[in-house]
Amino acid sequence: MQIHYGLDKEFQIKNPVVTTGSFDGVHVGHQVILNRLRRLAREINGESVLITFHPHPRKILYPETAGKDLLFINSQQEKIELLKNTKLDHLIIVNFTLEFSQTTSVDFVRKILIGKLNAKRIIVGFNHHFGHNREGDYEYLLELGKFYNFEVEEIPEQDIDNEAVSSTKIRKAILEGNIQRANAYLDHQYIINGLLGKSTKEISGIKNPAYSIQIDEECKLVPPDGIYAVHIIAGNIYSKGMAAIQRPLDFTYDSRKIMVDVFLFDEKVEINKKNGTVFFHKQIRDGSVFKNSQLVLKEFEESKEEIEELIY
Repeated sequence: MQIHYGLDKEFQIKNPVVTTGSFDGVHVGHQVILNRLRRLAREINGESVLITFHPHPRKILYPETAGKDLLFINSQQEKIELLKNTKLDHLIIVNFTLEFSQTTSVDFVRKILIGKLNAKRIIVGFNHHFGHNREGDYEYLLELGKFYNFEVEEIPEQDIDNEAVSSTKIRKAILEGNIQRANAYLDHQYIINGLLGKSTKEISGIKNPAYSIQIDEECKLVPPDGIYAVHIIAGNIYSKGMAAIQRPLDFTYDSRKIMVDVFLFDEKVEINKKNGTVFFHKQIRDGSVFKNSQLVLKEFEESKEEIEELIY
């Protein structure tokens, strides 16, 4: 996957098939869109393209209302890694500013999708809107397509157990500690990626290596305090483990202040100062497990036994 920052360069993309959106979580609905994007690109000997925006438009347009407390399933780096796994050809990350927000829907199509990319096909998700004041939609794209000679396709809303999938519902499930529900929506494990360092959290009698993971973005969504079944990958190292999440007593939301410690079940692993990804499977204990800010040996052993049975 080629990553492009901004729209100032000259793009050399063959027969682009394009979609746009934030794609937070890269969930099952997003994956359906991306799969269709790649399939259509192959049909015309073209390349698949996703245009996304950073920061999230709501953070810029509504900093004191809708964007103020908005949290994200993925950090920017996590989203990039997940998108790489989809075999997308091109990711274009546009710096979203107040000035850019004034771009009308017709100018977005005329100047960017056609003028910059020469898009051959445009794919949109269910109820997609774009442009200044969200004035553009699927029907509007159909009309513009007749004039600018591109095809348009809308992907239906996706369901899990007859319930519509959305990033909002996934965020709610994660905030409630319902990791298994969130993972079903995502069609992959919820993750936290970051630099690993030696943990200061200790459990008397436990020799398992413990690491803390550094969260880089203040708006990264982190599950509630408690114990979680996880596995971790750092380079070519894999280990099952137990993640302990704990917020400081005077916590006001900044994900970088949340303590995320991982106790590895493989005692021979050494991953200090490496970048790693923690994959969450299930909440095993809620925040009441912490006593005087420490886990106790009995709770660790009980959690470990349960996790060993859960993760094969």
